[in-house]
Amino acid sequence: MKVEDILRKKGTRIGMVRINETVATALRLMKAENTGALVVKDVCRTEGNTVVGVISERDVVRALVDRGPGILDQAVSGLMTRDPYCCSPSDSVRHVLSLMDEHGIRHVPVLEGTTLVGVVSVRDLIRRQLEELPADNLPAGELPIAASAAESWDFPVVANQ
Repeated sequence: MKVEDILRKKGTRIGMVRINETVATALRLMKAENTGALVVKDVCRTEGNTVVGVISERDVVRALVDRGPGILDQAVSGLMTRDPYCCSPSDSVRHVLSLMDEHGIRHVPVLEGTTLVGVVSVRDLIRRQLEELPADNLPAGELPIAASAAESWDFPVVANQ
């Protein structure tokens, strides 16, 4: 499976914020977009819209703990991850998962050349994997544990402990 398959299914809406906006503005945008990260763009008259970083909820939480609530009034540029790890639409999902795992990230901008065409999140990848799994077809309220597996446990299992 390729990144382009994920983008085709989810669409190409991209949550973005300008580099000089405040962290509070970025958080409001994240809430409105229901996302955990935004691509940070630098709007230059000579270069057009250039991806310069990513700001995530994790970046904000860490800064709040380290520096306090004053960071909410600071520019996004002070907290964002510069030069983020990116992928292309033709990259495999396995490659993107490896990037996420190796670097501890949950959002990867997708670039076609130098043009931003989307963002792939760990949530997108999980959703796609779930769509490909066969349905459990379990009666309502039944747990998806095979009886034979439960019977092989050698310790007592009690519900609502």
